[in-house]
Amino acid sequence: MEKSQLNILFLGGAKRVSMARMFKAALEKEGVAGSIFSYEMDAHVPVACEGEIIIGKRWSDEDVYAHIDSMVDEKNISIIVPFVDGAVGVAAEYATRYPGKVFVPCNHERTVAESMFDKVKAAEIFSRHGLPVPATYTPGDPCLRLIAKPRNGSASKGIIEINSLEALERILLDADSYLIQERIDNRDEFSVDCYVGVSSGEILALSPRMRLEVTGGEASRTVTIDNPEIAELTALTLKKTGLRGAVTVQFLRDRDTDRIMLMEINPRLGGGCVCSVHAGADIPRLIVREALGREDSFMAATPGVEIARYMQEVVFYPEQK
Repeated sequence: MEKSQLNILFLGGAKRVSMARMFKAALEKEGVAGSIFSYEMDAHVPVACEGEIIIGKRWSDEDVYAHIDSMVDEKNISIIVPFVDGAVGVAAEYATRYPGKVFVPCNHERTVAESMFDKVKAAEIFSRHGLPVPATYTPGDPCLRLIAKPRNGSASKGIIEINSLEALERILLDADSYLIQERIDNRDEFSVDCYVGVSSGEILALSPRMRLEVTGGEASRTVTIDNPEIAELTALTLKKTGLRGAVTVQFLRDRDTDRIMLMEINPRLGGGCVCSVHAGADIPRLIVREALGREDSFMAATPGVEIARYMQEVVFYPEQK
């Protein structure tokens, strides 16, 4: 159904200033008015320079769905976009509880999305579908070039390199909390920004890029690339997992063997996706167009487009009394 206005609610979009601007540009390109809102725990977050902040509840709070729904009504929200891991399940659950009320560009089955945030479950899913992944440690394995990833971690936090039997024994005391895999030290890392039509299941954007520099688990320099093998493996991964909406797929390549392996999937927009948008894979526009019910064709990204990210200040002045 065509609308003359689409207001967009970010869930946890605190630092996504560039993405907020890209959604505004997408609205303008589609000829519809709209505003950006972001659901946060703190009003003093950078995205406040591009939209209105809604002070919300924690993702684990059962009242979060009713509160979001009240904001949907009050602010006339048409699209909800999750930007952090905890918000993906909340967005999916909201879409299930309030079907058809807003457009949510992700899987509406909460368990499908959230299974990707448990690294042990995700690795099992990847292996079951025959997707190439780093070898998972099994007891008695003599290899000591290992890495332990917190099974519910994100942004590379809490990762432990294992280089001795003593270190391995310490990790095995709490083995259920980690995914233990072979460690690839001489590697290249890639992210692929994707959009799969929520209704159609058709891949509408698939943009591989190399992570040149990483800060806090997120690409601070990245460049789009033309890599048919990664593109083909990404398409197979999306088909096997059944993920829809905005999806970020991460790979690594072992430079010594040229082996490409699937690391993880984030079923949401990634921070480095702005590079793919600049390259022509305009995922915010695809989201807006699907919310409007408009037909889409594949948006290809131009290889060789590079971004370098930097810090910039947003100033909050004391309220005048």
